[in-house]
Amino acid sequence: MGHGTNRVEDMSSPNNGTAATATAGGETIVEIHSVCLPPKKTAFQKLKKRVADVFFPDDPLQRFRNQTWRNRVILGLQSLFPIFTWGSHYDLKLFRSDVVSGLTIASLAIPQGISYAKLANLPPIVGLYSSFVPPLIYAVLGSSKHLAVGPVSIASLVMGSMLSESVSPTQDPILYLQLAFTSTFFAGLFQASLGLLRLGFLIDFLSKATLVGFTAGAAVIVSLQQLKGLLGIVHFTGKMQFIPVMSSVFNHRSEWSWETIVMGMCFLSILLTTRHISMRKPKLFWISAAAPLASVIISTLLVYLIRSKTQAISYIGHLPKGLNPPSSNMLYFSGAHLALAIKTGIITGILSLTEGIAVGRTFASLKNYQVNGNKEMMAIGFMNMAGSCTSCYVTTGSFSRSAVNYNAGAKTAVSNIVMASAVLVTLLFLMPLFYYTPNVILAVIILTAVIGLIDYQAAYKLWKVDKFDFFTCMCSFFGVLFVSVPLGLAIAVGVSVIKILLHVTRPNTSEFGNIPGTQIYQSLGRYREASRIPGFLVLAVESPIYFANSTYLQERILKWTREEETRIKENNGTTLKCIILDMTAVSAIDTSGLEAVFELRRRLEKQSLQLVLVNPVGTVMEKLHKSKIIDALGLSGLYLTVGEAVADLSSTWKANGQP
Repeated sequence: MGHGTNRVEDMSSPNNGTAATATAGGETIVEIHSVCLPPKKTAFQKLKKRVADVFFPDDPLQRFRNQTWRNRVILGLQSLFPIFTWGSHYDLKLFRSDVVSGLTIASLAIPQGISYAKLANLPPIVGLYSSFVPPLIYAVLGSSKHLAVGPVSIASLVMGSMLSESVSPTQDPILYLQLAFTSTFFAGLFQASLGLLRLGFLIDFLSKATLVGFTAGAAVIVSLQQLKGLLGIVHFTGKMQFIPVMSSVFNHRSEWSWETIVMGMCFLSILLTTRHISMRKPKLFWISAAAPLASVIISTLLVYLIRSKTQAISYIGHLPKGLNPPSSNMLYFSGAHLALAIKTGIITGILSLTEGIAVGRTFASLKNYQVNGNKEMMAIGFMNMAGSCTSCYVTTGSFSRSAVNYNAGAKTAVSNIVMASAVLVTLLFLMPLFYYTPNVILAVIILTAVIGLIDYQAAYKLWKVDKFDFFTCMCSFFGVLFVSVPLGLAIAVGVSVIKILLHVTRPNTSEFGNIPGTQIYQSLGRYREASRIPGFLVLAVESPIYFANSTYLQERILKWTREEETRIKENNGTTLKCIILDMTAVSAIDTSGLEAVFELRRRLEKQSLQLVLVNPVGTVMEKLHKSKIIDALGLSGLYLTVGEAVADLSSTWKANGQP
């Protein structure tokens, strides 16, 4: 019979892949396949493969194999500096496209840079500094052709809210500026370290649900903060939570300026209209791209013309001309606030890194090219480290500017160089023109930009697809709105970790049945036509078996067994004889899991029940073999498929005269 053949075979065996055949009177009954052990490997070989799978899934050294030393040097330069990859075949046609797109995003980057700096409670000029140096560095180190680099709203908000909790930007502006630059340095150091050590998978703890809720909550907070500029309020709360902000708005009604409100609402209507036009007709992208700068120019002229008639509309005032001053001497590496700078840097670093890589990959997929995640981490990290030494704060790839860059026809990262050149001209010659730029127009520009961050469609999709993810999204949203920006993010990450732990410690198990006329076994809960096999209980475990879930799985399987026996008694069915455990989805097992399987076999044996394992994967099979569990199960305790196990055991029982 088939059960008389040992079905555990070594991959090096000459009989590997053969099958045992059960016969009765010369007539074939069922074919039983061998379950093979994986090829033998040393501990070092296993460790090497595991490290390669975890840290080098893209095999970065593959392109260097079988190359001359000269080619290896060239490939190394291209790997470190992607500009060498496309720079050799750069031509005038590509340059024309990049000039158009670079000038287009500059028209958006200049007013946004000034606005986002104020959002971070920094001098407006710092926003322009941050739109000059970082794009130049990214153009050399970055692998995305369409990513437009500069300050972004979320990172600006987080930095502003975290630093202002401990240091006042108005009472102690020098210390605040030092902490902002130091936070930027640590953000860059953290980002570059993730790339160099290939630890980018750590940012995956910020799930899609977490980011949707966090971004929406931050967008609402940013929008509410702009009521200060939109209403012309002078004395406004420095807190970021919903209730304090709204209280401040209504407690200072006497400071509301109707002139500021009228100007703000007019320009807000214009910017929202241009944004809507560009969304409906992407070819008219230039309308929404040029609208912010045009609004700045027009509003500045209006304030200049009416400056003698009203003082109700506040404006920026003097902005210094000239290139970025060095700020390495302002980095704060010792003192009472160092921990705050490190914490702010890590949180803003994670958020800006997540946004930058997501935006880069989005547009890369549209043009069918690859963005290397680790290279992006290093590029953004080195960009921020250099920026912290040149009066810049945290920067990354902006979705709004990158979308404009893409629609404007950018071909390479030279568009960032063109944008930086336009900012350079502005810094050197045009700064006096911004003297009368009203603060209300900056608030309007920010409002228009952050409205698109509230993705209600994504939240609705989370509700439809995964209620737990929706709960995570809402925790992030309301945490940011009512608690604080960093704590809201921490709450959402905590909920995500709890979800992971629940999946690990309480994995799914299901009962399988046979689909009539086939050898296919599927879940009884999913397939109505599937039916139980008399005498068998077929169970499937859908996760690795670890110390964290081994006891639960053991008790869960025993519970399945008790419930099945109760059902059989109530229906006068065939006595339960065998528990088949389908291990196809068990990707790994540790010593606690092995002990649980051994204990489960022992407890079932006391109840006169046989435990059979089906299709354990290579590493699981190897551990089962080394722990002698395969020997304890016996020759009829291991099969390749559920169908073969049922057929072979049924024929064995029939041959032995068992019912």
